[in-house]
Amino acid sequence: MDLQDMRETYGLGELLEEQVDADPLKQFGLWLAQAVDAGLHEPNAMVLATADQEGKPSARIVLLKGLDERGFVFYTNQQSRKADDLAANPACALVFPWHAMERQVRVEGTAGKLPADEVDAYFASRPRGSQLGAWASQQSQPVESRAELDLQYESYERQWPEGTEISTPYFWGGYRIVPATIEFWQGRTGRLHDRLQYQRSGTDWQLRRLQP
Repeated sequence: MDLQDMRETYGLGELLEEQVDADPLKQFGLWLAQAVDAGLHEPNAMVLATADQEGKPSARIVLLKGLDERGFVFYTNQQSRKADDLAANPACALVFPWHAMERQVRVEGTAGKLPADEVDAYFASRPRGSQLGAWASQQSQPVESRAELDLQYESYERQWPEGTEISTPYFWGGYRIVPATIEFWQGRTGRLHDRLQYQRSGTDWQLRRLQP
């Protein structure tokens, strides 16, 4: 395998200023719908990048579970590393890597916790296995073995038998990332990609083109 010879030629589309909505969140919704229609696997998967209070970065993939004019929503264990990072430094970034469409979207903004009623409503909608898994996993903490993790899960299965309502874990919650910048990237031939970046200016958005 020669990494230097691994290349793709882009050319599926273009991204021009007159083609996009003045509101980047509406434009994102359009692109997300197109990714869903194209049959992309988990089009709501996004890379979440955070940094701790010392500036040490980390990144992982999470799932987008809400989108409106206020921003991007995801849920997680609030005793995890990502939650610790956001508590110390709420500035964060997202990347949606829609490779099959030669597109990506980059978001930079600030994360804030969701209110309990929104968290409870979403948790109640999750499959039972996911609810039990949220209770069983002390996310980001070491565990002796897979067997120990399975035993933790089984203990919660006994606590909440099939048919019983599972309460939201006290340590589990959601975040809304309020964007300050949103960039749309479309691959083009010769690596002269289209990059359109929206920057928040008060209650408005300013659009500019970036060189590739």
